[in-house]
Amino acid sequence: MTYRDVVSRQVLTWACTAVGARMPVAMAPLALVFLVRERPGGYSLGAIIAAAYVLGEIVGAPVLGMRLRPERARGQLAVGLGLGAAGFLGLGLFPGAHPVVLAGFACLAGAAPSAATGALRTLLSSLVPERSVAQALSVESILTAGVWALSPAAVAGLALGVAPRVPLLLAAGLMASSVGGLWLLPAGWGAGVLVGAWPVYVTGAASMTLLGLSELVLPALLEQRGIGVGWSGPLLAGMAVGGGFGAFLYGLRGWPGLLRTRSLVLMAGTSVCVVLAALIPSTPGIAVALVLGGTLQSGAMITRNLSLREVLPPGALAAGYSVMYAAAGAGYAATGSLAGALLKVTVPSTAILAGVGLTGLLTVTGWWGEARHAGRVARAARGVDVAVVRSAKAGASKRSWR
Repeated sequence: MTYRDVVSRQVLTWACTAVGARMPVAMAPLALVFLVRERPGGYSLGAIIAAAYVLGEIVGAPVLGMRLRPERARGQLAVGLGLGAAGFLGLGLFPGAHPVVLAGFACLAGAAPSAATGALRTLLSSLVPERSVAQALSVESILTAGVWALSPAAVAGLALGVAPRVPLLLAAGLMASSVGGLWLLPAGWGAGVLVGAWPVYVTGAASMTLLGLSELVLPALLEQRGIGVGWSGPLLAGMAVGGGFGAFLYGLRGWPGLLRTRSLVLMAGTSVCVVLAALIPSTPGIAVALVLGGTLQSGAMITRNLSLREVLPPGALAAGYSVMYAAAGAGYAATGSLAGALLKVTVPSTAILAGVGLTGLLTVTGWWGEARHAGRVARAARGVDVAVVRSAKAGASKRSWR
């Protein structure tokens, strides 16, 4: 297995379009904090507006994703990305507006383009041969890791070096540019019907709880360890780079075992790395743990996307990926809420350990659900086989009697 089939002009066009659509998503939370940090209640207000943005994503992704029609996907995505660009533009043009207005712009920026992630992932899978889908998803994860590694530095540099509104104006321009890229790609994909895949969504949410723990609690953990809070940026960037490397490794070859088993092993390894990061007192040790955790976590996310391809028909994948996106956002938000509540009554390291416990519960639940579903499918298949054999025997008996 190699990446040779993924290297094409259409995939390059897709990558440019995807960067335009996704980099604003990666920039948004930090950019919103910088936008209002000089106003009264700065950081708290920024967190509230960022929460409005994430809420828009969580609500918009499943609702809009399930309304996507394969034959009209391009137009629907263009409208969503255009409205998202308008939301970012409103934030950049009116930074001094009332908080309710800013929250409204943020919610629009999060909700309107939220189906694009799932749709673009589905479109990428249609651009490569079936045998190379795992490599294509690995390339997507590498690209996403690069975007998430670059975005915090870009936001901080532009907000502090130029003006707080500039990152949001850049986000608006990038998202608007992705609309043009849609017309250089195929218009849609095959049709189908969405069916339940809740165990995959649960495990997808679990993988994001660990990322949420790392991002939201890391500054407090560093302060607890007597390490400069400024190290949180480089450490998280290292985790993102580890994610890109892990995605590359995953696509290099075929891996043994069932997808749900691989996911369970990778999630367990990621959890161990996050626990080590919570317990190790030195900066280099925390850095190594986070890089290894990012490497394993990206592989777990790829197994989730491949699992969706097993349980959903082709035309339902865009909706399925959108629901996965919403589930991941809900997992991130749930961990953030849990960690925030625990930080008021305990130390950051203990809050992280509690979050890892929640992750373990979600992971095991998702694995059990997938195993149970596979068992039902196998029993149904055996029942069909038995019925076919009995029918054949009955037909043979009738022919012999005649």
